[in-house]
Amino acid sequence: MTCVTDSCIDMKTETNSQSSGIADQEKELAFGAYQAYASGNFDTCHQYLRRLQELNKDDYKITLNKAVMDFYKNGQISTDSLRQTLNQLKNQVHSSLEEMDGLDDVENSMLYYNQAIIFYHLRQYTEAISIGEKLYQFIEPFGRYSLFWKEKFAQALCYLLVDLYLLTYQPEKALLLLAVLEKMLSQGNTKNGKSNENLLVFSTDYFFYFILQYKVRAYIQMKSLKACKREIKSVMNTAGNSAPSLFLKSNFEYLRGNYRKAVKLLNSANITEHPGFLNTGECIRCMFWNNLGCIHFAMGKHNLGIFYFKKALQENDAACMQLSGSSTDQGKMFSGRPMCTLLTNKRYELLHNCGVQLLHIGRPLAAFECLIEAVQVYHSNPRLWLRLAECCIAANKGTSEQETRGLPSKKGIVQSVLGQGYHRKIVLASQSMQNTVYNDGQSSAIPVASMEFAAICLRNALLLLPEDQQETKQDNGLRDYGQSGSGETGESSEACSGKVHEGDKFIPGPPSSPLKKPELENLRCSILAGSAYVALALGDNLVALNHAEKLLQQPKLSGSLKFLGHLYAAESLISLDRISDAITHLNPENITDVFLGISSNEQDQGSDKGESEQMESSGKHILHCYPNSVTCARAMMLFNLGSAYCLRSEYEKARKCLHQAASMVNPKEIPPEAILLAVYLELQNGNTQLALQIIKRNQLLPSMKTLSSDVRKKPIFQSIQPFQAPSFNTVQRK
Repeated sequence: MTCVTDSCIDMKTETNSQSSGIADQEKELAFGAYQAYASGNFDTCHQYLRRLQELNKDDYKITLNKAVMDFYKNGQISTDSLRQTLNQLKNQVHSSLEEMDGLDDVENSMLYYNQAIIFYHLRQYTEAISIGEKLYQFIEPFGRYSLFWKEKFAQALCYLLVDLYLLTYQPEKALLLLAVLEKMLSQGNTKNGKSNENLLVFSTDYFFYFILQYKVRAYIQMKSLKACKREIKSVMNTAGNSAPSLFLKSNFEYLRGNYRKAVKLLNSANITEHPGFLNTGECIRCMFWNNLGCIHFAMGKHNLGIFYFKKALQENDAACMQLSGSSTDQGKMFSGRPMCTLLTNKRYELLHNCGVQLLHIGRPLAAFECLIEAVQVYHSNPRLWLRLAECCIAANKGTSEQETRGLPSKKGIVQSVLGQGYHRKIVLASQSMQNTVYNDGQSSAIPVASMEFAAICLRNALLLLPEDQQETKQDNGLRDYGQSGSGETGESSEACSGKVHEGDKFIPGPPSSPLKKPELENLRCSILAGSAYVALALGDNLVALNHAEKLLQQPKLSGSLKFLGHLYAAESLISLDRISDAITHLNPENITDVFLGISSNEQDQGSDKGESEQMESSGKHILHCYPNSVTCARAMMLFNLGSAYCLRSEYEKARKCLHQAASMVNPKEIPPEAILLAVYLELQNGNTQLALQIIKRNQLLPSMKTLSSDVRKKPIFQSIQPFQAPSFNTVQRK
């Protein structure tokens, strides 16, 4: 972005000096001031501006130019002073961005443009985009100055908007402006001639290289692999094996699933040749380790991934420490360091990545500490609130190693043995007490990994989602971006018009990619399932039933979440003593598949079928879960159905359900609750010795699994292997 910032301020100095009706002497002074500024002779520039101000004391543009000149003279470290001057001048001219419609307001455009530059470096992208899109409408009136200045301002504004669109995940708008930029650069060489060569700071090839880089970034965000591959070749031919080009190509191979090649490209980049974050605002070492962490996360090597993310955090903290040490004025938080370094700190993005990685490793408490710090900055991200709730659930569940591998645990059936001989007693563990969470009188709003705080996180996540996704035109939380044009003359006006196309709606999810309609539907289902589970754990049965019923009403519900929705609804109904209603939810015929759903990355890559076939096998990492087949899921429903029949004293029906379920799964996969159910049924039947044998062996005895011929029939549905679960989105700073 260095070229964007420099171009805008270079352009502004001359343009603001040429107000209407100025004398020839003022023109000469203004031109001399710009030449001195462009050559870096700021003392001479200051003298020209001082003489100009003596001739025209009421022209605020001279004060603006002096502020910009002083900013560069001080090494671009006086951001607070420049920001304060811009605000004062804005109040002085009494100009409002929303009311810009006349030629006088067009002359004030440079004031707003410099404000947009500051908003960009302060990461206030929404404000910067609103200014940039408004200024884009006033490019034509700049033709009254000269064709050269009109095109130079238009180029600087387009570069700024392109960068902002890419930062806010609007690649279609960025591509439209890039097409406009290419046309400007190709026509500018012939129109300007040689008269303005001394005013050009950068060559045309330099700007074309940036256009190629922006195109690659846009196609990467769109997951358009074929178009990206074509532009990658142009970048490599232009820049060779430079660090930016290798980072972009590594990101491209990462999307294709060629993870080993992506790592190889990163390792071949010579990061020592990078100018450094003090000059560019980018800590390339931090980016290098972060990208390695993202690649290993996609490969399923989570321990290596967290190692690389920690290395990235160390590099980021070292850079921030160096910046804080160079600041001399503690009263001005943005001064004392180059303005570009305001974008250097990536701590919260890295903490987000670390938290997601730790959650996959099975360290929910450590993940919670990372994500709770990240959510203070990205509090509008519903997906991040869901991840926090998942940390709380995992921390309180106490998942055993056997369950993490996809199998239920059988430990803990017998709590203790009391007495000896004839008076020996076996005390069975209460399964319901193991998951009970108490907050010991502590406020649930305190950020600790408790189920109470998980309920708050899930409530926040639901509130951040649009209420009615069908009426997309009324969704206040949704952003829009335009479709790619056909390259006609109207494309420049469409680029910033914000035309709405169906299917293009999304809500931002920083630091991850935005959430489009399919992802929103999947996210809503996951949040509702988690809310039902947490409400059951807290004993809020009515709330749990409400969430479960909403989950089952979702139009695009995956088979696995449908299975959970029926189970959670049945459990809440049983707690409310509505056993008949619960039995309808426990019907095994309700389960027809256990698909986890297709991730957004797979959906996006599906358009480029020829490219997706080249993905490595490591890119098709499948997240295993339990139950992993329709047969296992129906067996779980039958186990729970047997428990419901026991509550109505229908023991024969319960025994049949238990027998049928036991025949459908491997003996090692029978949950401990089913063992206890068999013990209860034998005790009700008076078979005390058989019940003791079941407890002793911790499994259903052969006599319990003797089935009639009608029960032995195989289920009509075949086992269906789940697809990959929707993966966590990570920041890919490449």
